Amino acid sequence: MMTLLFITWHPNIGFGPFRWYSLCWLIGLALAYFVVKRLYKEQKIKDELFDPLFFYCFIGILLGARLGHCIFYEPDYFLASGRGLAEMFLPIRFVDGNMHYAGNWLFQLTGGAAAFTGYEGLASHGGTLGLILALWLYVKHTKLSIWRVLDNIAIATGTTACFIRLGNLMNSEIIGKVTDVPWAFIFERVDLLPRHPGQLYEAIAYGILFVLMWRLHKKWPEKIGTGWYFGFCLTYIFTFRFFIEYTKEIQEAFEASLPIDMGQILSIPFIIIGIACMARAKKKMNVTNSEL
Repeated sequence: MMTLLFITWHPNIGFGPFRWYSLCWLIGLALAYFVVKRLYKEQKIKDELFDPLFFYCFIGILLGARLGHCIFYEPDYFLASGRGLAEMFLPIRFVDGNMHYAGNWLFQLTGGAAAFTGYEGLASHGGTLGLILALWLYVKHTKLSIWRVLDNIAIATGTTACFIRLGNLMNSEIIGKVTDVPWAFIFERVDLLPRHPGQLYEAIAYGILFVLMWRLHKKWPEKIGTGWYFGFCLTYIFTFRFFIEYTKEIQEAFEASLPIDMGQILSIPFIIIGIACMARAKKKMNVTNSEL
């Protein structure tokens, strides 16, 4: 009788070559755009300094997430040939004559064909690294404080992270382990087993993060620019990510031989950096208060 409570999950992945995952990505980035624009306005930062920010963030997140997946999770495929290297950067998959991709556009090439697949494989850890690098380049261009920019982006991050995981849910990817909890999802595109909806757990956690960060920034606006919000964001996201991995299936076979999976391994440095940033911010605020 408990199986009657399980949620059978088999949504359409999108329409034509456009996928719900891509749409969720765009919604998440758009929401973050408006949040950060509001923060810049509150802090009386000039519009011309805000205008290039979205470009830097979009390119940094996309390239970082893509390269992170290819290098951290599938290096044997993407780094083994020129074909794999090309697929790291292009949203296509080269196909042989006996292969086809249903619902994808095919392009005829000399000696074969390529399917437009979008970027199948994006890693949040790589996206975070790409974003940090992009923001460093942005502040080099605008001369703004790196800590102020990082804090503003951190306050908005929960919106984007939430919708990215909802996109994973729509794609039935990054699935959870088999379970008998009554809210389990049966991902029909994968198998007929009830599994933890790990993507939904993360989406909810990141939505809560945004609400929490927004309320905190209203209560403690003086902390913006110290790095505290950036540190809190990293610590919150990657601590949650570390523990939620216990409910998720491994993404690549080689992870089965590891004591903890790749997502957990990559989360540890970000947790340490987050705690260090919060400690630095607290020390800076204590020094400032003692001088008053």
